[in-house]
Amino acid sequence: MSSVLDALWEDRDVRFDITAQQMKTRPGEVMIDCLDSIEDTKGNNGDRGRLLVTNLRIIWHSLALPRVNLSVGYNSIINITTRTANSKLRGQTEALYILTKSNNTRFEFIFTNVVPGSPRLFTSVIAVHRAYETSKMYRDLKLRAALIQNKQLRLLPREQVYDKINGVWNLSCDQGNLGTFFITNVRIVWHANMNESFNVSIPYLQISGGYVLGFKIDPVEKLQDALKEINSLHKVFSANPIFGVDYEMEEKPQPLERLTVEQPPDDVEIEPDDQTDAFAAYFADSNKQQDREPVFSEDLGLAIEKLRDGFTLQGLWEVMG
Repeated sequence: MSSVLDALWEDRDVRFDITAQQMKTRPGEVMIDCLDSIEDTKGNNGDRGRLLVTNLRIIWHSLALPRVNLSVGYNSIINITTRTANSKLRGQTEALYILTKSNNTRFEFIFTNVVPGSPRLFTSVIAVHRAYETSKMYRDLKLRAALIQNKQLRLLPREQVYDKINGVWNLSCDQGNLGTFFITNVRIVWHANMNESFNVSIPYLQISGGYVLGFKIDPVEKLQDALKEINSLHKVFSANPIFGVDYEMEEKPQPLERLTVEQPPDDVEIEPDDQTDAFAAYFADSNKQQDREPVFSEDLGLAIEKLRDGFTLQGLWEVMG
């Protein structure tokens, strides 16, 4: 049983200069808002661009050079604030600050609305990120949550129960626990009959083989029927996942495919260290007041600035790759 998580990166990663294909929405990803005249003040100060807000991420791309872009998944966001920034297009003005963490590296992004007097940049991004944070039940495995009320599953929005199976043993301990299965269009839920707070919620997004849970159903024919039903629902879900992030703007934005610009092949040769510059532009090292002492690197054979605690050369190369 393969998982949609095998290829899902949009809500988890921070990526720079992605391809036109990677900018397109994946199954289950929907456009929520589109804001023109947004400046990427941290990495492309003075460059007017477009900010796309989906239910999984925000995408910014330069209007003059669409291959200059970035994708920030909501799951990587640590904090969102508004502060004053110095914009080449607006001068001193209120801007949206987003602090993220991806592959153990922190990145900071600053976005400024070039059009004065519009709070939409702040309200859209903050509200959609909040909707993402409050809908984790669709995406994360949960143990001992408030799932059952009066012996019935507390349904999520857009969730439907397809089957309820009694007599399901949870094999997480030696003696096992007898309980009940709820099979829905977004997840599988089990709870113990003697203690409803002893439960587990397993979204189809988490069925990837990385975490093994054992359940026993007798007779074996009943077990096979349950497996067939779960496989079928998982297949349907994988074709069009429900991520649970529901937020609608009054004005419907155009589909993402109409808003992104095809990137023509460049006539110039791109220097290989451009990606390093993009990586460095957004690197967040808030505690650094001055350059750290130089040390000799055995791996590189030269002197480098001493790395921060917890950082390795291999880790930095992996992020840049």
